[in-house]
Parts: sequence; structure tokens; C-alpha cells
Amino acid sequence: MDISMNMTNNWQDEFQLDKGLLYLNHAAVSPWPRCAQKAVKDFTDENSIYGSRNYLQWLETEQALREQLARLINAPSSSDIALLKNTSEALSVVAHGLDWQSGDNIVSSNEEFPSNRIVWQSLASQGVELRQADLSTNESPEDALFALVDEQTRMIAISSVEYASGLKLDLQRIGEFCQQHEILFCVDAIQSIGALRFDVQTCHIDFAMADGHKWMLGPEGLALFYVRAEQRDALQLHQYGWHMTEDYMNFDNRQWTVAESARRFECGSPNMLAIHALQASTALLLDIGMEEIERRVIDNSSYLIDLISENKDLGCITNTHPERLAGIVTFKHRAKDSQGLYTELMQAGIMCAYRGGGIRFSPHFYTNRETLSKAIDAVIKQ
Repeated sequence: MDISMNMTNNWQDEFQLDKGLLYLNHAAVSPWPRCAQKAVKDFTDENSIYGSRNYLQWLETEQALREQLARLINAPSSSDIALLKNTSEALSVVAHGLDWQSGDNIVSSNEEFPSNRIVWQSLASQGVELRQADLSTNESPEDALFALVDEQTRMIAISSVEYASGLKLDLQRIGEFCQQHEILFCVDAIQSIGALRFDVQTCHIDFAMADGHKWMLGPEGLALFYVRAEQRDALQLHQYGWHMTEDYMNFDNRQWTVAESARRFECGSPNMLAIHALQASTALLLDIGMEEIERRVIDNSSYLIDLISENKDLGCITNTHPERLAGIVTFKHRAKDSQGLYTELMQAGIMCAYRGGGIRFSPHFYTNRETLSKAIDAVIKQ
């Protein structure tokens, strides 16, 4: 399915949100752009009429998606990209694929989403310790991580952007540290990819994962999983099936071998419906350009912070240093209970989240300033 088009001048037309909503919840679940909606409709129409007659074309769309995802994160090759169900599955492939030794430790933070905490805690039975740095008590969150590293540290596992506070980590600095100390580097990038430029090579990342339903503007049920080529063999496989073999379309092959590419982590049939949707939305992101998208995302966050700082009743939880900003701005009302305020905002049609003890706003690149101003006005008037 070819959706290639010049979106640079008409991307505003891609979003058709209900005019009664102020949508500031892309860090949770994003609305689809028109191109993704159309891709799904076309796919379902085609399937209803022709069944799998065009399956070879579907495989072309799947490969196009792998190539687009590789471009989004500057992976050396589309062979480094696996398509899994979600971030949690990808993290589990890493956690339970590596050969841990009793006494090993993993350094992470105390701000991680449960997916990037529980999976490492599950290794306790193997004698693996999870060390969680407090990122809020050190001027440099990276230094807080490094302070917990010792000779038994096997990995640093961190989110690129913390889901509640919106803190952006310096991945390049962490990656260089890991490379110097021969430590694996695993990044939960769900709050970055699609919102910010992301470079697995510059940052020396071994493993990165991200669902498509947040900043990549795609559906739930499909995630990017990047594995640095040199680390593929280090991950022991625990799931097997037809799709993870090298010659996977040769169903009569009795002497199968595991795929050389990251497809080895995909044991069964791909989610073709979600693949068509995500291929369309990532094509949109790439056509606009991640530099432009990042500029707009950061500009929206900065504008929100300015609006919050102008009101004495509001205070930012998010670190407001320009180098720490991503797409998430979390704040508190000094006189109102955050959970109650969240309920009121949602009832008023302001899509947001209650996270980290505050209200989390997460506008995307297409969100206009009028929406942001109206949302803050509503917070003040509630």
C-alpha cells in the first residue's frame, strides 16, 4: 500500500479531533492521523473483498515499516528491527534472554514505568539485583546512575524520557559511559520515538524498544524492538515458531535455522493490520522530518511551562531546563488536589493524565498554542 506523499505543507489536515476535546495525552495513547485511518480502512476493505490474494504486497508494507523505523532511530539496517507486541514484551526478551550470573546488578531509576521495573525485578530469583537511582536528588541524573555502578554492574536500563516527570536523560552521555565500562545499555524509548530525534548509534544503545501507540501515532499491539547486531546472539530465545526461521516461507524445510536478522524475535504471524497503520503514521513523521517535529514538540512544552510560571497557583514538577525538556509537562495546582483536578479536566474534555502526583500534559507537534492556552485557563478556573 503506497501512501507516499508530500505532507510538509498539509500535515495540519491529518488530524481531525473532536472540536470539543483539547487533546494533551500523547504520552498515553495518541489519536491516529488520517493517513493511518485510511491505511486501516483500505486494508480491511481489501481483505474483505480479496482475502489474502495480495499477501506479497502486505509483506512489502511490512518491510517498508522496518526500513522507516530504522530511519527513525538511525539503526544501521532494517535487519536490526523486530516487530513485537509491545514494549513489555521487548523488555522481557532482553531480561530473560541474557545469561545472568548470581551477583550481577542492573542500574536503573526510581522513576521508571512498571514495565521497565518489574521485568528486572523478576530476575531476583537468579541473584540479580536491581539498583534504582533517585534522579531528583542529584543535579545530574546521569551522575546519580553512574554512582550506583560497580564491577558487578551488567546493564544500565533507563527510559529516554521519564513517563511521569517528563525528565529527558542524556542518552549519549550514558551510552558513552556504558561503552567505556563495557556495560550493556537498554533504553525504553516509548516517550521519545516519534517526538524527538533518537539515534541508537550515536548513543551506543544495545537494546531499544517503543510501542507505536504514543508519539508514533499508531495503534496499540505493535512495537519497535531494536537489537544491536553484535548482541543478537547474546539473547537466548524462549519463543519459537515459523516466522523466526531464516527461510520462513519454506514451510517444508525440516532443517530450519534461526533468522540472522532481528526477525528471530518474532515467533509467529505478524500483526498486519497494525503494520499498515504504523507504516502510514511513521511515513508521515519522516516526511515532515524529526528535526521539525522535535522543534515543535519542545516549543509546545516551553510554552506550557511559560503559562504555568505566569500563575502563582501552579508549579512545575517537570525539570524546566531546556536540555531536559521532551513532550511531557507535569505540574501541580498549589491549592487543589491533583487527582480531583484531573477528574474535572477530563470531564471538561481536556485529555490529560494524573501522573507523578500532578497533572501531565503531553501535546504533540501538531497541537496549537490556542489549545495549550485554553487548557491552562481551564486548570485555573476549575
